[in-house]
Amino acid sequence: MHAFESFAPGRVNLIGEHTDYTGGLVFPMALDRGITITGTLTQGHVSAVSSNEGEPVWFVLPVDDPASVTPAWGRFLAAAAKRADTGRGFDGRIDTSLPTGGTGLSTSTALTCAALLALRGDGDRLELAKMAKAAEQDATGVQIGIMDQIASLCGVAGSALMIDCHSLEITPVPVPEGLEVLIVHSGQRREIADSAYSERRNACFAAEGDIGPLRCASLAEVETLTDPVIRKRARHVVGDNARVRAMADAFTADDLRLAAQILNEGHRSYAEDFEASTPMIEAVIEQLIVQPGVLAARLTGGGFGGSIVVFAEQGTDPHVSTWWSRATPSAGARIDWR
Repeated sequence: MHAFESFAPGRVNLIGEHTDYTGGLVFPMALDRGITITGTLTQGHVSAVSSNEGEPVWFVLPVDDPASVTPAWGRFLAAAAKRADTGRGFDGRIDTSLPTGGTGLSTSTALTCAALLALRGDGDRLELAKMAKAAEQDATGVQIGIMDQIASLCGVAGSALMIDCHSLEITPVPVPEGLEVLIVHSGQRREIADSAYSERRNACFAAEGDIGPLRCASLAEVETLTDPVIRKRARHVVGDNARVRAMADAFTADDLRLAAQILNEGHRSYAEDFEASTPMIEAVIEQLIVQPGVLAARLTGGGFGGSIVVFAEQGTDPHVSTWWSRATPSAGARIDWR
């Protein structure tokens, strides 16, 4: 059978949180870090070892219930195999250059996408993204959006992607040369299935039941919502849709100060209206924004932990006690046959 090396990157979302599952706008970029699967195709089973997981995975095909596979990290491979539905498996080794520990950088998406490329073969990237989204829902039981999968599979080197999650239109926007994008871990682990992600998602859908699709709603329409909590959640989503367009325009104009202002505004909305931040995260952001060279900082990802995205001047080294890295906007997933 064919030997292969499949790679899928993680992502960092610059602005646009909890907008994807309501068909709104997001602005992520694929990272130069991700998941690599090196292996040989098989028929009828999947077996894998991971460089950072102690217990290997082995299961037979077809897979009826991916969520029953153990250890838990193998559920993403099982769900990818179920959605690929080719009967093809692999014997492989999985390595990661993404940090572990609930970082909110889409490690599970990278694993799912890398597995799908091997099990299904390359093809239409948007169709693969839809398949990867369905696979992650199978593995976690959480009804996620499609941003992470598109960012990983369709990334463009040097650019963030403005993605319309309703039409699935993708607009690459080059990251300004003078802008340093940093990722700082908040020190607070996050797992989407254990967070309030689903609760926030349900509040957004409740708002849509009253005022229609949030991707089309105005802030004036949001203010007509009578439930104060639902009103706050919707205000964040509608505001972030506008902030995505504004951020893309700021990048195009090389206006770093405006981009930083939008990032800071996005965090305040995420923390106050969506209530997705925590005291630990706020403490790290307060520490960051007073440091020389740091322009702005915002919690990124699904919320309640994970990583902080930082806009900074070139060459800035943040002083933090947690993990951090420079974020290089990279091309999307790839597979090489050997």
